[in-house]
Amino acid sequence: MAAERGARRLLGTSSFWLCCLLLLGRRAPGAAAARSGSPPQSPGAGIRTFTPFYFLVEPVDTLSIRGSSVILNCSAYSEPSPKIEWKKDGTFLNLVSDDRRQLLPDGSLFISNVVHSKHNKPDEGYYQCVATVESLGTIVSRTAKLTVAGLPRFISQPEPSSVYAGNSAILNCEVNADLVPFVRWEQNGQPLLLDDRVIKLPSGTLVISNVTEGDGGLYRCIVESGGPPKYSDEAELKVLPDTEVTSNLVFLKQPSSLVRVIGQSAVLPCVASGLPVPAIRWMKNEEALDIESSERLVLLAGGSLEISDVTEDDAGTYFCIAGNQNETIEAQAELTVQAQPEFLKQPTNIYAHESMDIVFECEVTGKPTPTVKWVKNGDMVIPSDYFKIVKEHNLQVLGLVKSDEGFYQCIAENDVGNAQAGAQLIILEHAPATTGPLPSAPRDVVASLVSTRFIKLTWRTPASDPHGDNLTYSVFYTKEGIARERVENTSRPGEMQVTIQNLMPATVYIFRVMAQNKHGSGESSAPLRVETQPEVQLPGPAPNIRAYATSPTSITVTWETPLSGNGEIQNYKLYYMEKGTDKEQDIDVSSHSYTVNGLKKYTEYSFRVVAYNKHGPGVSTQDVAVQTLSDVPSAAPQNLSLEVRNSKSIMIHWQPPPPATQNGQITGYKIRYRKASRKSDVTETLVTGTQLSQLIEGLDRGTEYNFRVAALTINGTGPATDWLSAETFESDLDETRVPEVPSSLHVRPLVTSIVVSWTPPENQNIVVRGYAIGYGIGSPHAQTIKVDYKQRYYTIENLDPSSHYVITLKAFNNVGEGIPLYESAVTRPHTDTSEVDLFVINAPYTPVPDPTPMMPPVGVQASILSHDTIRITWADNSLPKHQKITDSRYYTVRWKTNIPANTKYKNANATTLSYLVTGLKPNTLYEFSVMVTKGRRSSTWSMTAHGTTFELVPTSPPKDVTVVSKEGKPRTIIVNWQPPSEANGKITGYIIYYSTDVNAEIHDWVIEPVVGNRLTHQIQELTLDTPYYFKIQARNSKGMGPMSEAVQFRTPKADSSDKMPNDQASGSAGKGSRLPDLGSDYKPPMSGSNSPHGSPTSVDSNMLLVIIVSVGVITIVVVVIIAIFCTRRTTSHQKKKRAACKSVNGSHKYKGNSKDVKPPDLWIHHERLELKPIDKSPDPNPIMTDTPIPRNSQDITPVDNSMDGNIHQRRNSYRGHESEDSMSTLAGRRGMRPKMMMPFDSQPPQQSVRNTPSTDTMPASSSQTCCTDHQDPEGATSSSYLASSQEEDSGQSLPTAHVRPSHPLKSFAVPAIPPPGPPTYDPALPSTPLLSQQALNHHIHSVKTASIGTLGRSRPPMPVVVPSAPEVQETTRMLEDSESSYEPDELTKEMAHLEGLMKDLNAITTA
Repeated sequence: MAAERGARRLLGTSSFWLCCLLLLGRRAPGAAAARSGSPPQSPGAGIRTFTPFYFLVEPVDTLSIRGSSVILNCSAYSEPSPKIEWKKDGTFLNLVSDDRRQLLPDGSLFISNVVHSKHNKPDEGYYQCVATVESLGTIVSRTAKLTVAGLPRFISQPEPSSVYAGNSAILNCEVNADLVPFVRWEQNGQPLLLDDRVIKLPSGTLVISNVTEGDGGLYRCIVESGGPPKYSDEAELKVLPDTEVTSNLVFLKQPSSLVRVIGQSAVLPCVASGLPVPAIRWMKNEEALDIESSERLVLLAGGSLEISDVTEDDAGTYFCIAGNQNETIEAQAELTVQAQPEFLKQPTNIYAHESMDIVFECEVTGKPTPTVKWVKNGDMVIPSDYFKIVKEHNLQVLGLVKSDEGFYQCIAENDVGNAQAGAQLIILEHAPATTGPLPSAPRDVVASLVSTRFIKLTWRTPASDPHGDNLTYSVFYTKEGIARERVENTSRPGEMQVTIQNLMPATVYIFRVMAQNKHGSGESSAPLRVETQPEVQLPGPAPNIRAYATSPTSITVTWETPLSGNGEIQNYKLYYMEKGTDKEQDIDVSSHSYTVNGLKKYTEYSFRVVAYNKHGPGVSTQDVAVQTLSDVPSAAPQNLSLEVRNSKSIMIHWQPPPPATQNGQITGYKIRYRKASRKSDVTETLVTGTQLSQLIEGLDRGTEYNFRVAALTINGTGPATDWLSAETFESDLDETRVPEVPSSLHVRPLVTSIVVSWTPPENQNIVVRGYAIGYGIGSPHAQTIKVDYKQRYYTIENLDPSSHYVITLKAFNNVGEGIPLYESAVTRPHTDTSEVDLFVINAPYTPVPDPTPMMPPVGVQASILSHDTIRITWADNSLPKHQKITDSRYYTVRWKTNIPANTKYKNANATTLSYLVTGLKPNTLYEFSVMVTKGRRSSTWSMTAHGTTFELVPTSPPKDVTVVSKEGKPRTIIVNWQPPSEANGKITGYIIYYSTDVNAEIHDWVIEPVVGNRLTHQIQELTLDTPYYFKIQARNSKGMGPMSEAVQFRTPKADSSDKMPNDQASGSAGKGSRLPDLGSDYKPPMSGSNSPHGSPTSVDSNMLLVIIVSVGVITIVVVVIIAIFCTRRTTSHQKKKRAACKSVNGSHKYKGNSKDVKPPDLWIHHERLELKPIDKSPDPNPIMTDTPIPRNSQDITPVDNSMDGNIHQRRNSYRGHESEDSMSTLAGRRGMRPKMMMPFDSQPPQQSVRNTPSTDTMPASSSQTCCTDHQDPEGATSSSYLASSQEEDSGQSLPTAHVRPSHPLKSFAVPAIPPPGPPTYDPALPSTPLLSQQALNHHIHSVKTASIGTLGRSRPPMPVVVPSAPEVQETTRMLEDSESSYEPDELTKEMAHLEGLMKDLNAITTA
């Protein structure tokens, strides 16, 4: 064996180095295109370089006034100098005969005496500079907007006002935004000088801070915009002397929401007035702004905030807070920051040859997200079959022709600007051939396979090179009548077939093939005219499907007539489904648009359209998703509760409205409150964002207040809650001293813990912030724990059994800790079997002086409603029997999960006897407890209730997916993975998808189902030296989760048993690697490269000959050694087998023990054998390690049984899935491995037989004849079929068989039913051979046959698997039994039964 392994390793090493030399000896067929840099070096080819051609200066947005002059700058660089022209609103300007507009020498546009009136605006618009160089191309600049200020018009004018000295004053003068720069102010007829105390806001409003007597007078504003100045009304500002009288704070000017572009300045106005004079401070997103230490933040006169050089980080909500000693008021505004388009990746210059495909890349960013369009030589590129926009922004040009040369520009545009970037395309001439013979035309070019969307071409080598081992080939093709030709190259030298993908159905294509050798390209074959098959006589997908929301409850969907109608369209069916649900609804539509009404507000829906003709439903469109518009909330906030903090403040808590009633993004809440005695005087407070509590301060002592809360969206205010009342305390609690001693302390020792309970101090007028518990063996100072002031018990854990602990309890507040209370306890011994109770239920209780503590809620129950929602209900024994709440008490619900162990409690308040806890994790156990609070009194926490949320489909894919090759079996790989991080339930199964084309539709991938308790799987019979891509999907009882990212693996190049299982591969065999983002344009290696060129580099033929001869000699020697070795082993092995068979072939009789009775060996040979389907097994727990084969392509989609109806309805309409395309892109393997459905939960396993032998063997659990040379393949059935007598009783049909007995009677003996124990297998990994099979269980399962390939083809015969040879122990037992012989009577019975069996078998065969 060592010699054999060494020979194989030597042979493998020699083959490897030979392959390396051959690969080095030829040049790749050429890259798809050469980017930026020098052109490809081709002997004799003219050197063409990229020409620098770009704009030095581009026009910018400009604001002008009537009668003034404007210059729009533009300058471009090129050699020779370019010709400059201008476009206005997309039309070229004729500057030759224009008196007011002229072109300056540098290319700039000069406009004199700008004209602008109400009905004549010839100069305002969008301008673009166009630069052209003859014989080179054209480029266009960014678009610049010229705005002309309109006629002066006042939106608001100054009004007379009076102000106390030292306060702030404002005088309004609002005009159009484009006129603000032309506004100035006068005081008493004289121009007003602005300074730090007197400023003009961007709106034109005048702000005067710290008013003095000199500020009094008459004010007016003037607009000077080119014509005669326009004056506003005069308004008098009176300055009143300072007084001691206080006045309420009011905002004279509040900030308003603002939109600014990065780099601009933003001013948020905020001016307040009142006595005493208020101070202004600013907050952003609830954080105080440090204006003094910031260089970009400035506090202007009156308190306005100026932000210079705005960045994206400045976006947010700003709060202006004005306050004095008496009160505080605040206002808020949102600052939105936008960004002009900016290129993350610009197009690069490209060299290419004719017929090639190229892609110009362009990646942009901006806010709002920019749109991208492409321009070629100044003209818009219109997408077509050969010019396509891919990956959102990239331009793909297919089948280049000479006229495609030129400059291509990517133009990005959004609401705040536009930008352009360009690149040059040069089409190179083919390099002339070097000296040497060129190949003649390839022979016998034929279309060996013609489908609707692809054609497979094959040919023979040129007559000039019959061997053609070093030839590469290029296939040129085009639509008939189209001059633009595309090219597809073979993937390796000597390959003489190519599959052309992505063709159109029922379309004529012209093909020709050229061969290349090291000297260049040879002759082209004669054109081959091939027409693709017509589409199934069903409509294609409806193009340009669009959906947009028209109201909060309606969405309009539009589409166009399918391009491939295949007959008159009778009607359309519009399918739609709410996101997150699996119930799809449909509507019959006769037109090309439909408005769906009655939808949920602010909810996302997906839509698709299927066209119908007389043949039925056509191909479905892709899903389009759209969300209905938002609206005001339709329900009030939930669980409003009031917590009285002290004599002057009340804390309000609430929860958002139910998600289904929010109808949009909640932007804030409106709080209204009033005194119960003065219901007309209502105060209103706004809370922004997601804040769910608010402290209302400045209330009167001992006064009852009513509160209500309403939710806000951008659409307005929703309904408010009912009024809820609470009364402030008459007096505040004392915190000038420490709390008194707690009124009682009780301990309850357990084995390793002590439950401590207590009651608060008798003096309830001193603030208690919490309790400190100290404990230790013999001393209470070893450990200290602090708990909340509302808590009334605590469990000290992790104690030693049978130990004496001293415990101390102290109440504390901000002043310090109070007097301690001591208690001692001895933990119980380990042997104590008394009840261990973690809750204080019947603990000794000492009454507490008034006010008495509240009783905790009882009967807490958790009702599971969904995967993330649990309803908590409870009862309150302190309420009347009808459990009606009439006071201001509220309940606090807390919950947590123990995974992870350190999870903290979450809390929420409720005012009813139930609470809906949302936002929980699926399939997670939670514990809940409740306490009640009324005024200053709170109960302890109730006993806990537990609930586990329902399962949800997995929300993350399986992780750590790896692929390795199996040792000694290069055509077999092992896939390993780990369960999903977010399984959301018990994983019941996995699906492995694999394909050789990573971009193939998922329904074209081969699938392998795996039972849920396995994390590894074997896949056999793969093609050697082929890259495969693997994805895994997990499922639980709720359905399928997302797929993992594709993992790439290349099988080994040679079928060698010496391949190690972890030969690493990224281009070689071995472990799978994570697939990089290849994009939709990626083609796997088997599809060929896109270069039409490339020829092998010359290799020294003598050196190559020496290498080949050396390797050949070594190979022959190794083969001779292996043959001699194997011959000796085979001879020895056959001698042993013949000896064993001779001893077994004697007379034999079955023993009475059923365990030793083995069924006979029926070797079935029939030329037209086909297994007929029989009834399904009732086995309720199938283990789907192997793959059942569906009857047709309709069964391919993996579905949950609970969703069968839905999915069947949804998928009855084709999604571009054609009958001929049911063959996978796996080429040869597709016919042997059709798409499959895996029944994990409810369907019984189905047996299938394999039609190729395997060298892998597995012992079966039943007896077989030892002399059969055939060994059972891995995974073969372990139990034989029942004989015909059982078959007739069960009504099941078994295959007819010719029998090859090893003993004249034994092979036809009546088989016994297999023993009840399960068959025993080697602990091997689950594997799926070429056609999967599965061990029979104790019953006879149904045997289904499947036609291989598409529907309508005849089903080939399938041989029945022969059970494998018995184990050594069984053989020994058979040899021992061979000593006995049949009795004459038994022999007669056996012969009679034999005749009946043969008649039945022949009858079945002829049928």
